Amino acid sequence: MTPEAGLEAQIEIYRRMTGEERLGIALRLHELACNIARDGIRFQFPDATQEEVEEKLRERIRLAYG
Repeated sequence: MTPEAGLEAQIEIYRRMTGEERLGIALRLHELACNIARDGIRFQFPDATQEEVEEKLRERIRLAYG
């Protein structure tokens, strides 16, 4: 299967899903992205507390969507 055909197949799968199913995927992807960002923050600031990590994550989100 070519990448283009794979993309079309995936889009068709999404079209057959309910809005709730698609929303669930979006929320899981958002949480995954936040977890990856938290890991990056912890790597960059190894002594940061959990509260500091969360604040830095919120700051990054604000900058991205500001």
